[in-house]
Amino acid sequence: MIRKLLWPVLAIGVLLIVLPFVFQMPSRTAAGARMMSDFQPIMQPAQVQKTAYYYNDVFTPLGKVAPAINAQTVAKFDQYLKGFGGMQADAQKLVPALAQALHMTPAQVQVYMAKQFPSMSAMLVNLPQMQKDFGGFIAMMRANTAIFGQVNAGLAHYKPLVTTMQGNVADFQSVNSLPSFRLFTWFFVIPGILLVLIAGFGLWEEHLGKLTVRGPHATPA
Repeated sequence: MIRKLLWPVLAIGVLLIVLPFVFQMPSRTAAGARMMSDFQPIMQPAQVQKTAYYYNDVFTPLGKVAPAINAQTVAKFDQYLKGFGGMQADAQKLVPALAQALHMTPAQVQVYMAKQFPSMSAMLVNLPQMQKDFGGFIAMMRANTAIFGQVNAGLAHYKPLVTTMQGNVADFQSVNSLPSFRLFTWFFVIPGILLVLIAGFGLWEEHLGKLTVRGPHATPA
């Protein structure tokens, strides 16, 4: 009777030892442990709160600005830039024309304009640099119109991620407080080894008992 019970126990023990390796539990639990370790700093409450802040208060408002950065806007600004070039050409003619009309030297005209029209005078002086800066800004817009065009799609894509992170902070902390995933294999293997030892010892004891009871075989007459 005991023998019939020990064989299933032995089989269960062997299965507990073998199955974790059949299902590649050591490598997979190691991967799970690495994943939990990698996500641990990201899933800390303060870090999740900061991620949500950047998404909701920094990146989401860009969704209202990004549509304005498109090919039509770049073309419009290109026309403005051409206007700067025309103004610069006209500015080079302005001082000599005023000097002739006012019977002044060009230097006197520049002093006169600086006193009477300081803002305009400063703008004319800075016009070449303004044209350069404006040209660089337009070049940046032109190079990134495709990227700005994907901002709203990107925000929609990442919203579930941020929402999921916010909703799983407590669950992550609970799972992270469990023993290391690397130990899970041994939760099966060690009980399996114990069952195999217990069943094997019982079967061996029973086998020895039978040998003792039988004793030596009698020699036929």
